[in-house]
Order: sequence, then structure tokens, then C-alpha cells
Amino acid sequence: MSSQSVETSREDANAVRALAMDAVERCKSGHPGMPMGMADVASVLFRAFLKFDAAEPHWPDRDRFVLSAGHGSMLLYALGYLVGYPGLDLEDLKNFRQLGSKTAGHPEYGHAPGVETTTGPLGQGLATAVGMALAERLQAARFSDDLVDHFTYVIAGDGCLMEGVSHEAIDLAGHLRLGKLILFWDDNEISIDGPTSLATSTDQGARFAASGWHVQKIDGHDFARIAEAIAAAKADPRPSMIACKTIIGFGAPNKQGKESAHGAPLGPDEVAAARAALGWGSQPFEIPAKILAEWRRAGQRGAPARAAWEQRLEASTKRADFEHFMRGDVASDTAAALKAFREELARDKPKVATRKSSEMTLGVINGATRATIGGSADLTHSNYTITKGMGSVTRENFSGRYVHYGVREFGMAAAMNGIALHGGFVPYGGTFLVFSDYARAAIRLAALMKLRVIYVFTHDSIGLGEDGPTHQPVEHLASLRAMPNLNVFRPADAIEIAECWELALAAKATPSALSLSRQNLPTLDRPVSENLSARGAYVLREPDAGRDVTLLATGSEVSIALEAAKLLELLGKRAAVVSMPSFELFAAQSPEYRSSVLGSAPRVGVEAAVQFGWERWLGDNGAFVGMTGFGASGAADALYEHFNITPQTVAQTAAALL
Repeated sequence: MSSQSVETSREDANAVRALAMDAVERCKSGHPGMPMGMADVASVLFRAFLKFDAAEPHWPDRDRFVLSAGHGSMLLYALGYLVGYPGLDLEDLKNFRQLGSKTAGHPEYGHAPGVETTTGPLGQGLATAVGMALAERLQAARFSDDLVDHFTYVIAGDGCLMEGVSHEAIDLAGHLRLGKLILFWDDNEISIDGPTSLATSTDQGARFAASGWHVQKIDGHDFARIAEAIAAAKADPRPSMIACKTIIGFGAPNKQGKESAHGAPLGPDEVAAARAALGWGSQPFEIPAKILAEWRRAGQRGAPARAAWEQRLEASTKRADFEHFMRGDVASDTAAALKAFREELARDKPKVATRKSSEMTLGVINGATRATIGGSADLTHSNYTITKGMGSVTRENFSGRYVHYGVREFGMAAAMNGIALHGGFVPYGGTFLVFSDYARAAIRLAALMKLRVIYVFTHDSIGLGEDGPTHQPVEHLASLRAMPNLNVFRPADAIEIAECWELALAAKATPSALSLSRQNLPTLDRPVSENLSARGAYVLREPDAGRDVTLLATGSEVSIALEAAKLLELLGKRAAVVSMPSFELFAAQSPEYRSSVLGSAPRVGVEAAVQFGWERWLGDNGAFVGMTGFGASGAADALYEHFNITPQTVAQTAAALL
């Protein structure tokens, strides 16, 4: 235990239980069982081990605590109130699960102090915590253990460990030997349907051990064993899993150990019976002064450690670099280099795939900042996500900047969320666009949490060719565009990809998805004095004497639209061409600007994907050239001909509207 630890008694833990069952009962909704079952473990952790100062919840060198079993959110809120986090009071607990309350049904990042990440979708908290633990080691390698030296703790339930993402996360953490990651498994053998034996018989201890974890099994209601296990876990160089045998709903005499304690209020009679069984005589939401004072002392015990850290930071030769890093001003750090790069592209006009021009852009970005952390789900040399000098992150060397996530798209995306949440770093990771489905749940949480995470999705259409329909995305752009607070970029050439990367780095509160081609694309003629992609769409070709038709296109189909405009010109038809790298950014423009781009003439949309979502831009009299079903195996050029995504088809479709 820490020399500053506060001893824990059953009465102290019962304060957590009482607040949890009172809040759930008042709301008539929630999950009392897990908070009551894990109150003893959590109390020992917060009072004796967790390095934090309640007065400064955002202290960079605090230990992180992640409640992966987010349905038990009242455990987190009760602890936050008891230790004295500013801005979290009894009224917030009484408003549990109410509209506008800080104490949402599942923990939401940015709502209440002490919530390190949004959880609730089971397994993701664990996978996000792996990213946090990785970020801690990456930061320590850059700024030394004097400034970065903390643990990441996780509480996960049976459901978290049943989710497939848990295996991706456990495997990656063990492989990288993230020894400052400690997981408590709430081993209560109960799920919503009943006993866990209905659905699983996995030996979780053996599973973790096989992935290189340190494993212990304890009675989760024995305070001495809990403390001993945490101390042993901290001393071991491997990530640690502590299997805590607990009783769900501990203290509720008629419901403990049963599924009925999991996801519904105990009911007034059972709450009264639990109070009697626990010896808790206080009224709802009342904590005896002595118990609350001891909890508040626990919340203050990290103040000396924080003060000592601030003194080390003040004296450190790396202070300026550390503070600049934590501000996350990557966009300003790279702006000049990217501007010069766009001018170079406009001059040289390379004909390369946008996945290749993305690699070229990343070379510029990674040369201008040390804050980017790249990676790929085992497709590095297809996604082109690594650049010269980055170096691989390994268990022996965390000074590298490139993470080999393996074939773990979901785990990669969740870990990147953890890296972003930890502060300072800007993570990006690559896979094929079609496999964004594997990562979608973590992308959604990044959007919900307003994180700057960047996804490099290559091979973005039938243009990838012979790998066929299993690997050719058709519905994925529409699916990603449907997600709130996600910027989806589909750049048409090297200049647009440089612009889109600049926009992604500048979007501190929005994740970005880059949809990139496998096939080579020409660099288009256009000015580079302004980042035109920032407007979401812009006129690339405007006829001198007005428009008969407007061709709207994205990515690899912009060059097809330009060729179609030339064919229409031969027919005496005047076609404007609009490049639309981002629907989201275009939708955010003024109505006047959107009208000036779209015009009043009939419109044709061109994209090697399904039409869903294009209707807003095409209007009632528009037409669409793209995919109506899945792709096929064959050469890219042959596929575009086969599916009629050609300049000739676009020109014919446009002419038919006139």
C-alpha cells in the first residue's frame, strides 16, 4: 500500500453500496448489482492505491481508472462523490440517469469528473484502457519516468470478456508487455439471462496467462487479499488480471447472487432489507460524517504526489516540450510544411494513388511533428501508413512511433481512442475501407467522445480490382457518412489528400476517416492558395457561358467526371464539375455557398459506391452513376467498364436529363 493510503473497512465500502442502490431506486432504472458486488475492490483501490488528486482530476500523471462494465456506472459516480471530485455532488447522484444530468446511465466522457472514457458497449473499456497504458509508455519514453509514471486500472465483467474485442485487446497488451495495466475481473458468474454457465465455460485465467498476463485469483470481498493482489500486480512486469470472486448485489439478502440484481432497481423492500443486512442505518443519500471525512481524506492523499510532480516538471529541461505536447497543437506545427507541400504537388502534378499521396503527406507531417502515432491492422505496406524514421513500437522500445496492431481492426480503433484520451498524441491507423465495419463500434465512440482519431481506409472501391466483392466496399461510405460527428474525406488527388490531412489534424473534437484509392489518379488543375477541401465541395470546372448540367463527384471518380464534361462539350452541352471531398464539411457551409456550388441546373452524382445519401445533393431531378450492388473480381479498368462507371455513361446520363 501507499504510505498515504487510507485504511478501508466494510462500512466504507457500504457507503458505495448505499449510494448505488439509492440512486438506482430513486431513478427506477439502472444496475445496482455490479456496484454492490465490486464496492470492496473499488474501495481498496481508491483509498490505498490509485494515484490521483480529487482537487485536480486532469493531472497528467494520475492513474487512470476505466469502468469497462459501464452499466455499473453508479460505482464510478459514488466513488467520485465520496472522494470529493469538484462539481459532483449529491444532487448529481439524485439525478442519476435524468436528462441533462452529469450522471448518465452509462459513463460519458466529459460529463462527470473521473470519467476517463465513455463505456457501456462491453469490452471497449478494456480495449481503450490498453491504448491508455500504451500511451503512458510512449510518453514515458519521450519525457522520462520522472514526468510520466502511472498505472491504468480497469474493472471488467463477464460480458466484457465474452466480447470478441477483449481477445484483441488482451493479446495486444500481453504482446507489448504493458506492465502498468491492471484489470479486475468481476467474476460473479451472473449475466442478464442467468448464470454465465449458460453461455461460456472459458477458463479466463488460462486465457489471460496464454497471452502473457500475470494472473491472480482472490476473494473479492476480502480486503487484505485485495490489497495484496494489487501490490503484487504493480510489482510484476507483465499486465495483470486479478480474478475477483464476488457476489452480485452483495448485501441484498434476497437478490444477491441472482440475475435479478443485475439490471433493475432492488425495490423498496429489498433496499430496506439490504440496509438492515449491511448495518447501514443512514437515510437515502446520507453518508455519516466520519465515513465521508475518511473518504475525502482518501481523495486528498494524492496531493503531495501531485505537488512533487509539479516541482519536477518545473525543474525539467523537457518542460516546454511536454507542455507544448499536451496542448496538442499539431495542426499549427505542420501548417507551413503542408502549405509548401501542396505548392510542390501543384507544380509536379504526380499521378499516384491517393493511398500513395497519403504516404507522401504523412512523410511531411511526421517530419514536422513528433506527436503522431501511426499504425495499421497488418496492412502497413498496402495502407502506406509508415514513413521513414518512425520506428516500430516494441515491448523493448517504446520510443518508436508506429504500432503493429496485427489483424485486430476493432482493437486498433479502440486502442487509438485510449491513446487520444490520454492526451498529446494524435493516433492514426490503417486498414481497408471494407474492414471499417470491424472497427465501427470504436469509431462511433470516438465520434461520441469528440476525439481526434484518424482512420486511413484504403482500397476504397471496385478500383482495388481482383480481390473481388469481399474486399470491395460499396455501402461503407454511406454508412460512415451516416454517423454523427465523423468527417469522411474522399480526396480526388494528391492535393486534396494533403488538404484533408490538414483538416483532420485541425479537427480536435472530431474523428476523421480518409477514403483512399488503390489505383493511380492524376493531379488536377486548381489553385492551392486556399484549402478548398475545407469547404467540403468546390467547383473544379465552370463553363464560361453558364451551366446546362452539374457533375458532382468524389475521389477517383472526379477525373471520370472531368472526362465526361469534355464529352458533353462535344455535344454542345455545358457541364460544370464539382469535387466533393467531404459531405459533412459541405453541409456546414452557408446556404449561399452551397447554392453557388450546386447551381440550378440538373445534377449527376458520380461515385463508385451506392447512392444512399446522395439524394440531398442531387435533388428531385438528379441522377446517379455508381454501384447498385456488390462488385466482382477482375481488373480495375474492366470493373469500371462492367459496372458502367465511365465518362461515356456519365455523359449519357447527363444528356438524358437535358
